[in-house]
Amino acid sequence: MSTRKKLKELVAAKRGVIVPGAFNALSARVIADLGFEAIYVTGAGVTNMWFGMPDQGFMGLSEIAEHTARIRDAVEVPLLVDADTGFGNALNVYHTVRTLERAGADCIQLEDQVAPKRCGHFAGKDVISTEEAVSKIKAAVDARRDPDFLIMARTDAAAVQGFEAAVERAQKFAEAGADILFVEAVTTAEEIRALPQRLATPQLMNMVIGGKTPIFNADELGQLGFGIVLYANAALQGAVMGMQKALTALRDEKEVKESSGLVTPFAERQRLVGKPEWDALEKRYA
Repeated sequence: MSTRKKLKELVAAKRGVIVPGAFNALSARVIADLGFEAIYVTGAGVTNMWFGMPDQGFMGLSEIAEHTARIRDAVEVPLLVDADTGFGNALNVYHTVRTLERAGADCIQLEDQVAPKRCGHFAGKDVISTEEAVSKIKAAVDARRDPDFLIMARTDAAAVQGFEAAVERAQKFAEAGADILFVEAVTTAEEIRALPQRLATPQLMNMVIGGKTPIFNADELGQLGFGIVLYANAALQGAVMGMQKALTALRDEKEVKESSGLVTPFAERQRLVGKPEWDALEKRYA
């Protein structure tokens, strides 16, 4: 089964499948190695780790396409790719879909923020008109070459216009052809529970550690009827803490050993990057 067909099945099951975010090929390898069924290529993570900058619209199409292609080479699980606002108007969205489909994405996420966009859990967001947002979703649907390629439509309207406006927008995105709906930054447990009752199209719920949305257990979200439970930057936040702990020990104690529990063993690092497979290839072609 192709990764796109597999993703369609995962989403349609509405069982709250956990999808962690990857910010580079190695983080994707770790996610896949731990048995997760799909990976989210995170725009915030790419921006933070590639540029050392906040999620405020600094990433472009070329950066996310390059990371998508590298991650596609590294893992064989479905990839949902964060394409921010589509990097322009409806025509830009059309080009973005073609580019990311070619790079190996199985699903593209588009949002309705005014450019330059910002993290959905930052203050100061604004959204484009419903009509313009719908036209961009229609362009994305028309642009895909593979009918199994999924379009995910995100709305940030809840923070700007309220929960009811966000639900109304999401419904219009579904009518425009979106395969997955993503109502971002809802702030109450009641709103989370209401979404699967209000919208029939499969939905993603974003669990931002430290963000504005209450954290729910993924099993509970699956029981409520959400298709995907996104932890876009859990791996990134864990990696940063791990680096801080290991480097603090190095600074203060002047050494770090494998036995410290602060670092991945040398052999495990080589396994994750496929050294045994590359060694076998080297012997084959010697």
